[in-house]
Amino acid sequence: MLITAVRVFQLRLPTQSIRFLRPPRSYRSLSTMGAIGTQTVDTRERLSALRSLMADRNIDAYIVPSEDQHFSEYPAECDKRRAFISGFSGSAGTVIVTKDKAYLFTDGRYFLQAGQQLDTNWTLMKQGLPDVPSWQEFVIKNMASPARTGIDPTLITASEDKSLTGVDLTYNENLVDLVWGSARPARPKNPVFTLDVKYAGQNYADKLARVREEMEKQKARALVVTMLDEVAWLFNLRGADIEFNPVFFGYAVVAADSATLFLDPAQVTQDVLSHLGQDVQLRPYDAFIPYLKDLGADLQDGQKVLIGDKTSVAVAVALGHTYTNIVRSPVAEFKSIKNATEIEGFRASHIRDGSALVRYFAWLEEQLNQGVELSESQGADQLEKFRSELPLFKGLSFTTISSTGPNGAIIHYSPDPNDCAIIRNDQIYLCDSGGQYMDGTTDVTRTLHFGTPTAEQRRSFTRVLQGHIAIDTAVFPSGTSGRYNSDTWARRYLWRDGLDYRHGTGHGVGHFLNVHEGPQGIGTRIAYNNTPLRAGMTVSNEPGYYADGDYGIRIENVVIVCDAKTPHNFGDKGYLGFEHVTMAPMGRSLVDVSLLSVEERGWVDGYHKEVWEKLSPLLEGDARAKVWLHRECAPL
Repeated sequence: MLITAVRVFQLRLPTQSIRFLRPPRSYRSLSTMGAIGTQTVDTRERLSALRSLMADRNIDAYIVPSEDQHFSEYPAECDKRRAFISGFSGSAGTVIVTKDKAYLFTDGRYFLQAGQQLDTNWTLMKQGLPDVPSWQEFVIKNMASPARTGIDPTLITASEDKSLTGVDLTYNENLVDLVWGSARPARPKNPVFTLDVKYAGQNYADKLARVREEMEKQKARALVVTMLDEVAWLFNLRGADIEFNPVFFGYAVVAADSATLFLDPAQVTQDVLSHLGQDVQLRPYDAFIPYLKDLGADLQDGQKVLIGDKTSVAVAVALGHTYTNIVRSPVAEFKSIKNATEIEGFRASHIRDGSALVRYFAWLEEQLNQGVELSESQGADQLEKFRSELPLFKGLSFTTISSTGPNGAIIHYSPDPNDCAIIRNDQIYLCDSGGQYMDGTTDVTRTLHFGTPTAEQRRSFTRVLQGHIAIDTAVFPSGTSGRYNSDTWARRYLWRDGLDYRHGTGHGVGHFLNVHEGPQGIGTRIAYNNTPLRAGMTVSNEPGYYADGDYGIRIENVVIVCDAKTPHNFGDKGYLGFEHVTMAPMGRSLVDVSLLSVEERGWVDGYHKEVWEKLSPLLEGDARAKVWLHRECAPL
């Protein structure tokens, strides 16, 4: 009856092609994906209201994570509780509020930004620095029983719940939501749309079959899928519920003989109904937890349900802890290795995307040379305009980081349209941007100088470039993870000058999905140690350097892990390397050629030759861009 009701309701919905929905730049919330400006928010009344609710419930401390109930890195506006209560808009951080203190824990990407956005009610905890604990360590040390610590059970993973030993966690309704009240934005319910197999490369039935094979290996009764990008990938569906991320609010439960998708009926179009057919049962989004409770009640001793390691404790409680097996989601593993169609889509989308970048940089240089005054925000808008003219474009993949001079040192800065700097040709300009296309997701950073850079800037840039080349040209045995060894390849040239950067070297990239994708990556995160790089994975290559208060440098390409051809195969383990797919000039005016080896100089010239050959045919209608590209791609 439910499926029939959904079908009847949805016959009234339009099924035309959907482009991402998002508000104009001038009306976006302070907490959009990537920092918007550096304004400080007065949080006194919000904290007072929260502490009053804590006192009513006899809670000594309250934890406010960044994530939503799906553990999305970039949540929808209605789920940006940490940003609301603290005023800090970065993508990573955890808040702990006690009776008389308020702490924000974040990593090195956001030290500068958080320092500027937090008001005097807050203590900034700079995770990663000596003697600064993680938020979990802080809670275990300072909030041990009998102190009572409150948290929304949908916002803490089942594995984190187990790790907080000795802590009396109190699960209750979300207190920040109560403080936020009627001003809290409504949950999005945008139409879901299908991703044709010509872009996905595999139909959802085959994906379900792979999942069931894995379930059988682990002798599991069912698999619960809670991550939004995993749900979207599994069923070849996409949405527009979270700005810049083509996902929709949904859950899934896969059993040996059934697959159930939980989403709001108002989001289901006729195309989606036809796409799923009779193989997938549709249930309302809010029916998910009751469904799990019924499933748990039906389980017998020894039966297990697989839940991912980023699944909330609320899910584990609904099923019954004894019936759950916490694993790394097999859907995440399958999704991380791109098929041939997806890989070809990455190549094609990055070439098109590169043409928009070249058109933008050529336009920007001309404007600056003519004395036109342009803000960082106006620059970002023009780049978006060029991207929007490309085939298969669906929106940006994150807020454009258009930063001049000292703003470039704020790693995840992006300009406030109402109050941002003017781009100057006597400062370094850092532009980190990306697009969402039906055939791929792009993420590219280029650092340019439209005037005469200093010797220090050129040296710093070249050290970053050398690290970028080291990653790009690396050959390594199968089984190598992205942690430590791989990460140091990018840093060693900076280390020679006593320099470094406070972020990872690379993150996974989704295929017309989230621009940040796990479990793969290159950096110091412990999780990367458990994830060997495998052929077909996509990662970014983005070393950088940031001179606080002066300038920032980052060079980023997306690369695909691929099999490497070597004259030998020691240990019969096979060897891997990287194929870069991002196409855009490197910023030759910042290169100190004297620091480059013969091989590194050859790499730069070879890369620019490839960029010219692939992009110049797309610029026939823009003479300015073609002339600029030809100059920037000339041999060093």
